[in-house]
Amino acid sequence: MDFTVLREEISRRGGGMEIDLSPLGYEGEKMTAYQNYLGGGMLGRVCNDCTIKDWEKEKKLLKIAENLRKHFHSLTNPDEGEWESVSYENNQKLSVSAY
Repeated sequence: MDFTVLREEISRRGGGMEIDLSPLGYEGEKMTAYQNYLGGGMLGRVCNDCTIKDWEKEKKLLKIAENLRKHFHSLTNPDEGEWESVSYENNQKLSVSAY
């Protein structure tokens, strides 16, 4: 799935990205993926948010969110990185925040 990226900030401490949902049938709406730093070189679970109220109840938006999480995980866990052994599935088992 292709995304129209509006904002992107990625670092070894996580970050986030925002996409435009207009090309996917949600005119003027946006979705984000973000990841917090847990400490010790470890990143937390990749999470989503959306400008659409109750977006978690719509299957199409849940699929878009999952694809965005996987994409963001691939950016924060590059093959040559220190934590490349952290699979997407294992990452999603981690905490969102250290606090």
